[in-house]
Amino acid sequence: MTTRVLLIRHGATVLSAEDRFAGATDVVLSEEGRDQARALGERLAEAEIAAVYASPMLRTIATANFIASPHGLPVTTDPGLREIDHGRWEQLTRREVEQRFPEEYANWEADPFTFAPEGGESGLSVMARALPVLRSVVVANTDRTVAIISHKATIRLVLCSLLGIDARGYRDRLDQSPACLNALDFKDPVRARLVVYNDTSHYAARPAKTHSRLSKWWG
Repeated sequence: MTTRVLLIRHGATVLSAEDRFAGATDVVLSEEGRDQARALGERLAEAEIAAVYASPMLRTIATANFIASPHGLPVTTDPGLREIDHGRWEQLTRREVEQRFPEEYANWEADPFTFAPEGGESGLSVMARALPVLRSVVVANTDRTVAIISHKATIRLVLCSLLGIDARGYRDRLDQSPACLNALDFKDPVRARLVVYNDTSHYAARPAKTHSRLSKWWG
């Protein structure tokens, strides 16, 4: 078998542009984000996509609709694909979190995979709910191409698991630009090869420079 999964991050939002913690916040696409998603939909219009899946958030559903519409496909949502929940950090900047919750932030900066802020999720929790969804999609779509629209942290954690990367460094070593395209070919439900990564050539002339105010790694 060979199943191709187009793993896509949603387009930009106002909060993502401001680099705020906004995993569980149900924010819509910005105008820029809609343009990015539209460009990706146009790029994939001739692809033989058999099904489209998405996180049940407004920003992912809107992005998914740009992908699904040219193919006349519905968008199937699954809560397992949603973004990491930052709990009481939601909508705050890194500086605000450091000032209000310094001990929590220090623990999270050291290990975001197993530590979670109050009311939030760890990376491990996200991986535990997202991977079974991905497996079920692959099993249900043998020898087909499908699109999955999800979120920055969720995609990075899934890729860590599939590629054997230490997930404790998922925030520092992997990036995902808005409305980027990743492609994975699955030999079976657990063995995958990454063939396209963080591709934004449908709207950007060159790769974006890495930056993140949410982590000190690039600060």
